[in-house]
Amino acid sequence: MGQSRFDRQVEETAEALAFGIGRFLSGRPMDGERKTNATFWRAGTRVLPKAEAPVRRSAYRPGWQRAASRITGLGAAGSAGYWALGEEERRDTTLTTVRGLIDDPAPFAAAVQAGGITAVSAAAVGGTVYGLATRRRREFQREWLIPLHEALAVPLGISELTDPRRYLHVPRNFSDDDAEIRIDVPTHMRFNEDLVADLIKKKLALENVSFTWRRAGRDTHVVVNKRKVPPRKLGLADPGAHEILATMPESAPLIGLGSGRRKVSVDLDADSPHVLISAGTGGGKSTILRTICCQFIHNGAKAFVLDFKRISHTWARGVPGVTYCRDIADIHDALIQLAREGRRRLVLAEQLADDVLEREPWRVGPRLVILLEEVNATMAQLKRYWAKVRESGDPKTSPAVEALGQILFMGRAVRLHVLLVAQSATARAIGGPEMRENFTTRILVRYTLNAWRMLVPEVSPIPMPTEHPGRVQVVTRGRARETQVLNLSNAEAREWAMSGAHAKDTAGPADDVLDARGLGAEPLPPADTPAAGTQGLTPPGDPGDVAADTPATPPAIPAPAAAPAADPDDKVVGLRTAQQDHLPGITLAALRWARANDPDFPAPAGKRGAELLYRVRDLKKWARNRPRATTGTTDLD
Repeated sequence: MGQSRFDRQVEETAEALAFGIGRFLSGRPMDGERKTNATFWRAGTRVLPKAEAPVRRSAYRPGWQRAASRITGLGAAGSAGYWALGEEERRDTTLTTVRGLIDDPAPFAAAVQAGGITAVSAAAVGGTVYGLATRRRREFQREWLIPLHEALAVPLGISELTDPRRYLHVPRNFSDDDAEIRIDVPTHMRFNEDLVADLIKKKLALENVSFTWRRAGRDTHVVVNKRKVPPRKLGLADPGAHEILATMPESAPLIGLGSGRRKVSVDLDADSPHVLISAGTGGGKSTILRTICCQFIHNGAKAFVLDFKRISHTWARGVPGVTYCRDIADIHDALIQLAREGRRRLVLAEQLADDVLEREPWRVGPRLVILLEEVNATMAQLKRYWAKVRESGDPKTSPAVEALGQILFMGRAVRLHVLLVAQSATARAIGGPEMRENFTTRILVRYTLNAWRMLVPEVSPIPMPTEHPGRVQVVTRGRARETQVLNLSNAEAREWAMSGAHAKDTAGPADDVLDARGLGAEPLPPADTPAAGTQGLTPPGDPGDVAADTPATPPAIPAPAAAPAADPDDKVVGLRTAQQDHLPGITLAALRWARANDPDFPAPAGKRGAELLYRVRDLKKWARNRPRATTGTTDLD
């Protein structure tokens, strides 16, 4: 007798129920289909090829963990039911409560409403906290893990539905020197190892790394480590650092050491006349500028520190050949006068023969290095200052901003070089996209992905930024080089700057060529005399190295023309008269203290009996730029 349809359904239902109970208790998938390579004792690492839908995270757990969680949940539910129904008194209380709710449901509704609001609020707060706590992890997975997984899925022969975190063990600080990257690979090993290694280097932007493959057994993986990394730190006291610094060319200061302790520098005469440094707060911008600038001064260059923050480069105070402009008015005037000097040099360079200019570039004048700190704030202050002082008929655009643009476009022939620092080097902050393109060498530290895409989009993939102190990316000619910056202390930078070409210079800082009367203010040489303006100029260095028929005077910017005698600021007075008539906000005792202790205090301009005399203009300039305490008073007071 054949089996009826009802009997077959009962038999199939009983069989499905038995299989379901068995799968439930054994930790197997409830639908009977494996979606990952997880076993009862081992967690899964990848999705099986036959899976067609997204896989839950629990599918990667080993079977014993799933079985334990299911049995624990079932036991908790049974215990709760037994606890609720096991005692008659509790049952009677529950029945009484139910009858009361039926008669008057308002209290119950109010309690449910309050509980619902509390639960929703707790869920919202918890979700917000969880989202903020895991934001960096999700960004890291989106920017690095998922693209690497999409590149490796096909070569490794694994499903694209696999969770990247299951086989890509990449720490968030994988760009650090001691970081280790581990990638689990299929045991069949039917893939091209060279292709996989090349994809890993490209997607993670790695250089100078080694691959260690484990092919035997069940645990097959590859470990990626850095090799020939830059030094962890670099100071002047480190072995060989002093010798390397002493052998660097005059036009190519040392920035630091790269992988394999290779020297990293930028040649301002051959590669890029200007340098852009982009970094956030605490990224070491002033350290980089200090290292580069002190080398230029050591080799005879003149430096102009335009520091609106006033205290970024205290090491340069009183160093021969350095002009420190702290006041926004002085920064405004300095840029205008430097642009004027650049135009004078352009005319002089035009009159010199090409072979002479190439062989003896020093004939246009000494190298001028301009340190422009915090360009975002400085440019805004320059525009605000011009809006206050401009008069009717003056152009609306700040002449200082235009002067900076002229300096950037003049090129390397005039030997004017800008070292510019910006927290966010946007085109608007620098003065326009065309001005930013003059910086072909760019140093980035603690950068964001947006900053990298904005400044060096031609370099791809983007290296992972690191928190390692002093570690930067030097980008030039479309290539990024990881570099450990040479960290010179304030004392070391000052000593190095004063131990070179300016060691015998008694003319003082560059204030003798930059003042209110202008930089290089003498008339330009006539156009019909090719050698005009070149008499008396010799290469910087030891006069004994110069040919016998060449005058042994070092190159210098022509001295400014004498100011009109009627100018009241050109008077020469004593300290007491200066304090009473021109500096009422500073006491006479403070002026005398500054004369004895402040290296920036102006030099005497004459003497009357035993009294030293000073030019009023020099005293006013010193008063504007003197260091100030946080309360707004001067330390001298």
